[in-house]
Amino acid sequence: MKSTRAEPILIVALVLMGAAWGLTIPLTKFAIESGFRDFGIIFWQFALGAVLLGGILTVLGRPLRIARIHWPFCLLIALLGTFLPNWASNTAAIHLPAGIMSIVISTVPLIAWPIAMGLGMDRFSALRALGLMLGFGAILLIALPEASLPDASMAAWLPLALVAPARYAVEGKYVAKRGTGGLDPIQVLFGASIIGTIISAPVAVLSGGWIAPRPPFELAHGAGIASACLHALAYSGYGWLVGRGGAGFAAQVAYLVTGFGIVWASLLLDESYSSWVWAALVLMFVGLFLVQPRGRSDQPQVKEGIAAEPALGER
Repeated sequence: MKSTRAEPILIVALVLMGAAWGLTIPLTKFAIESGFRDFGIIFWQFALGAVLLGGILTVLGRPLRIARIHWPFCLLIALLGTFLPNWASNTAAIHLPAGIMSIVISTVPLIAWPIAMGLGMDRFSALRALGLMLGFGAILLIALPEASLPDASMAAWLPLALVAPARYAVEGKYVAKRGTGGLDPIQVLFGASIIGTIISAPVAVLSGGWIAPRPPFELAHGAGIASACLHALAYSGYGWLVGRGGAGFAAQVAYLVTGFGIVWASLLLDESYSSWVWAALVLMFVGLFLVQPRGRSDQPQVKEGIAAEPALGER
């Protein structure tokens, strides 16, 4: 049984991760609005993540070498965890406010539960089904009322924004079912970042989205660098938190990412939201509360060294 003295540390870690993850959303939005595009941003997220995670592994005294048998898994994580969802998110972020993106990204647990039932990893629960309906009711409150979004035409981009949480949910359930072959979360992300860097470099060049790291450096460069570093730290910390506090406790980061994402977007991008959006936020939080895993999932658990049910994927 864990000492209660550790609880304040876990709570502080949870809040810091939520604040860091939430900040990546408006930072990426700012970089995109400054002219940076899709695959150029994704390349630097991979590359900087590899450097940062490699440094963390070195400090911790863990091996940087990833065995050949683990590379297919790292490739899957790179594609499902960053490359494909970030392309969808970055494209949607051109048209949607960062605060709306913060609400949409929190649907990961809502999507993950039906997937888990389909894989035989979970059972039906009326309470969680209600949470699922409330969560997607929140999306409808954003999409349907004409006064919800600054421009009604933005609603057409919500399905693309939902691609990212859907892929994160698939990634999380795959990891929970298959494991990672003994790699810890930092090693998995390091391997995925190496592969992602190799894949995204030619795509960024050929698509015209390459971002050259040369002067004059602009705020957008700093925003992209900060976003990549914050995410690498937050996601690695999430794996640690699941091991210390349990999947149920760590999953609460979804609330904080959404809340901080809206706050940061308001402070940094001067975004404001209609009453429909605030109502959607309340519905989403209630839905998340109802759909979160309970019982055994609330106990500290790590499957093969990575979170058994990530609340969020790469961002």
